[in-house]
Amino acid sequence: MIKYHFRKATLSEMAPIWNILQRAIQRRKEDGSNQWQDGYPNPPVVQKDIEKGEGFVLLQGETIIGYSAVVINNEPAYDQIEGNWLTNADFVVMHRVAISEEHLGKGLAKLMIKNIENFALSNGIYSIKADTNFDNSAMLKIFESLGYSYCGEVYFRGSARKAYEKVLTKQD
Repeated sequence: MIKYHFRKATLSEMAPIWNILQRAIQRRKEDGSNQWQDGYPNPPVVQKDIEKGEGFVLLQGETIIGYSAVVINNEPAYDQIEGNWLTNADFVVMHRVAISEEHLGKGLAKLMIKNIENFALSNGIYSIKADTNFDNSAMLKIFESLGYSYCGEVYFRGSARKAYEKVLTKQD
């Protein structure tokens, strides 16, 4: 049985995290997506995630195989949604979800999101909010399969993104 672990990242892990994100940026480009093709994310963004305690890694054994930023109650762009969120209470936001190239197709993005949902529940928070590009079909499918609801559009760096929310229950 393969053991996975989800925890806060440390600054000493910047290199493997950035390698994962660089390949994810390239994958988005190869898939014809505009997402992450404008110099974002970049190493200073990841460093800030980690310094603020918001950078998280998914490990298989001791190897980092995934990265995500996990933020509580702080995404100003979400205040300007064109549409409606399902809830207005505390929420967790996930950004920059990426799995290493060698581990794609194994359901690990879903596993990481499930860990983010558990993180929210452990903090007494019952809402997860996220967004993705209109042309990120892989993430759109993941949101749909995990029960996320489309809520409208939000804007980052001048581009519209599809916004999703999932309301968690204690047994999720």
